Amino acid sequence: MPRATVDITPADQRPDEDPSLAVRNNGGVPPSVDPAPAGRREALLVLSFGGPEGHDDVMPFLENVTRGRGIPRERLKEVAEHYHHFGGVSPINDQNRALIAAVEKELAESGLELPVYWGNRNWAPYVEDTWGRMAEDGIEHVYVFSTSAYASFSGCRQYHEDIARARVATTFPARPGGPTAEKLPHYFDTPGFVHANADALAAAIASLPEELRTTARLVATAHSIPDAMAAVAGPDGHAYEAELLAAAERVVAEAAPGRTFDLVWQSRSGPPSVPWLEPDVNDHLRVLAAHGETAVVLFPIGFISDHLEVIWDLDNEARQTAEELGLAFARAATAGTHPAFVRSIRMLVEERRAGGLPRLGTDCPAACCFVAPRPRPAG
Repeated sequence: MPRATVDITPADQRPDEDPSLAVRNNGGVPPSVDPAPAGRREALLVLSFGGPEGHDDVMPFLENVTRGRGIPRERLKEVAEHYHHFGGVSPINDQNRALIAAVEKELAESGLELPVYWGNRNWAPYVEDTWGRMAEDGIEHVYVFSTSAYASFSGCRQYHEDIARARVATTFPARPGGPTAEKLPHYFDTPGFVHANADALAAAIASLPEELRTTARLVATAHSIPDAMAAVAGPDGHAYEAELLAAAERVVAEAAPGRTFDLVWQSRSGPPSVPWLEPDVNDHLRVLAAHGETAVVLFPIGFISDHLEVIWDLDNEARQTAEELGLAFARAATAGTHPAFVRSIRMLVEERRAGGLPRLGTDCPAACCFVAPRPRPAG
């Protein structure tokens, strides 16, 4: 049976938004190949998913995540227990604060005077509130860094729509709609993201007993999504799985040249009647053990920080599965605040400010990553 997990995205629901909404992904301003105008007040926004900050926040947060999707309350209660296990606090919040502090330091040391703001989709600070504050602060243009490195509806397109919704909600008289905006491109293939993950994978391999380091099976993990969503290609023709494979290949080539790896999935949250990407990481561990493997190293290439899905689904459930199977187990860290990753964020901003050519994730067509709504029963 699929396990209820933290990010509940019911597979029998699809976004009902008009695909033309994505036309506004840059706030009406397409990415320019000209340098940023001198004197324009600009900022960087870290745009994330959000998470509860205490026990009392957990159910309201989950209701925000699943609003309008008909998720049974009993299922929400099951997921809520994962948060309550950690004091009702999502690690993603402190991880975002740490990333913002590291980026601010990197920008300052590089002589780039750019304030950094933070907004979320599902919990405070909400992106709509942050957008209004940026308008009040006189910000004219925003570069948006989302905490997802890949293409997909939930990993990219929905963040474009968050930006559009925030602009619609901003009624600051001096600047209706607030600043113009552009989402920074996907960064799964940037050298800094790859290097941060490679360092983490190498450290995880080294943590195993010496006799297992060269034979341990390397397994990349990412958030499962519905097959129909995964099949939708981004503007360069690449879909979610292809980008993950490309990133994992680069990471393994740097950390463990010549080694092979598997790509598997975690954190499924849809009903069993609708196909999602498989195999689940726990099922895959069982197959590996049945084929005589003795050790496994998981590297969560699909995530940028060790938030709840990583520490619950991998450090708790997958580790327990490995122990039951007699598999030696190690889990690599995510990119987090690795200096190379932080540096790559600064470089993405500089690339856009200098008028670099648009690349994947900046200039998306209206139907990019759009999955048509499923027919709803009559009556």
